[in-house]
This record gives sequence, structure tokens and C-alpha cells, in this order.
Amino acid sequence: MTTDCAIEAAGLEKIYQPRFRNRQIRALSNVSLQVPAGVKFGLLGPNGAGKTTFVKILVSAVRPTAGTARLFGKHATEPEARRPVGYLPENHRFPTYLTANGMLDFYSALSGMEPRDRKRRIPELLDLVGLKTWGDARIKKFSKGMLQRLGLAQALIHKPKLLLLDEPTDGVDPVGRREIRDILDRLTGTGVTVFINSHLLSEVETFCEYVAILRKGELALQGKISSLVAGRGFQVACSPLPGPAMDRLREIAASVSVTEDGIEVQTESRERANAVIDVIRGAGGLIESVTATNSSLEDVFIRVTRSEKAA
Repeated sequence: MTTDCAIEAAGLEKIYQPRFRNRQIRALSNVSLQVPAGVKFGLLGPNGAGKTTFVKILVSAVRPTAGTARLFGKHATEPEARRPVGYLPENHRFPTYLTANGMLDFYSALSGMEPRDRKRRIPELLDLVGLKTWGDARIKKFSKGMLQRLGLAQALIHKPKLLLLDEPTDGVDPVGRREIRDILDRLTGTGVTVFINSHLLSEVETFCEYVAILRKGELALQGKISSLVAGRGFQVACSPLPGPAMDRLREIAASVSVTEDGIEVQTESRERANAVIDVIRGAGGLIESVTATNSSLEDVFIRVTRSEKAA
């Protein structure tokens, strides 16, 4: 274990035994992953895949059945390991009778901040998350998006080195999502590690550098996003072809589209692209272009989860 990693999980397993059920629930099974310090990391998975359980183990809200979790080299169960961590749960609840200023003052006091530091830090954070004029408003007046912004301010109150954010842009409009991404980008520029648990695949693909996908409590895939989505297929454009050649293309290609200028054929591999080219040339067609295409993170996610259903 090393402090070069913000998060290190080794063989994590969590089994729940419901009180009124005979069957155990395995939320995590032998999950091992590392999150380098200072990166933007996304954790993905279908509902019930174990994402929230994993995060709760990191903040020691849940104890693993087996395995270990460390934060900056320290065991996650140690209070000192959690001091540099800012956490925003998915379904957070703040006392609605408090004002934004009062709530942040309460949480910063829990973090051990001195009164003079809290007085300076709270206005800075409200300004940062776009709630500058709402400090004296009671939380019960806040929309879902405003509560998410306030939750982010709460997670940042003590200047953490690691941010654990569970669905941080849930309920936030597109402009607000962009603003939150910009805030988090600036934080990672100062060395803060951002760990996001989200269902918004496009947001994760836009923001994160690394990703891991959980499936039925197991780690199904992990790696750098740019590598996972690179080089998935090829698009071949050609002149119009006779019917038999079109039928053959539909058999071997992922998709075949007829355009005003000719035909566009999408393939999933280099081998299929070469087979398509052979069909086109055999039918006397002219190849206009061959272009490598990348898949999206959504394509990768669906491919991984579909393999679960096929198993």
C-alpha cells in the first residue's frame, strides 16, 4: 500500500444477512482497484451493482465482510484516514430549518475548523457553487439543484484532498452541471482527487479520466476512458451497390445506411471492415473512405452489462 494512491481496495467483499430472510445478499465480491492521487475517477454500474456499498466502506459507514480499503495509505477505519475526505451522499438530508450559512457553519465546526476560519470560508464556498446570495435563506426553500450545490459546498468545507461524490449533478440543470464540472476541474488542478459515483454516463465520460464498472458486485472493467473507447470500429463509405451485395453487407456489418451520395457501412472490427471492402470491390463498387470510429462510454457500459445478461 502506498500514499501515491488516494484509494486502494483489496479483495473487498460485503455480504448482507437480512433479518427476515434466509438468503444472503452479496453486495461486493472480491473487488480490488486503485485510484491514483490527483485524478478524476468514475465508478459506474447498474442499480444494485454495489457502488454505494463500495463508497460507504471507504468512509467506514459499512464494514466489509472481507478485504481492506485504504485512503492515502491508511486503513479506512482509522479516523485520521477520513480527515482529508469530503463526502456528498446521493440522498443527503440537511436540516431544513437552517440557513445555508448556518448549515455550513455546523458542518465546518464538526470538521474542527476555528470560528474565524469558518467565517471566511463559508462565503467563499457559497460564491464558488453559485449560491452567493442564498446564504441567509432557509434550506427548505432550496430546489433539488440548489441542494446539490450546497451539498458540494459542504463536502469542500475543510479543503479535502479526496472528494467522494455520489450522483453530484443529480437534479442540476445542464448549465449547472457544466459549472460543477468546472469547479471540480479546478480542484483536480490543485491535486485534489475526485471520485464520482454516477448514472450519467455522458457526464462521467466528459469529466473523468479513469473509470471502473461494477456488475453484480464484481469489478467487470476498469481503465483509462480514452483507452476503453478507442478504436472500436470502422466506417466504410462507398458508391451505390446492387441488391445482392447490399444483402451481404447487412449480414456482416453492424449497420448499413443508404445516403444521397452512396452507402455508409459501420463495422465493429478491422477484420469485418476488410470483409466489407472485399464485398464492395467484388460488386464493382468504389470505396470513398475508410474511417476509424470510437465507441462512447455508454457503448462500453452496455456491452459490459449485456454480457452479464447473457451469462
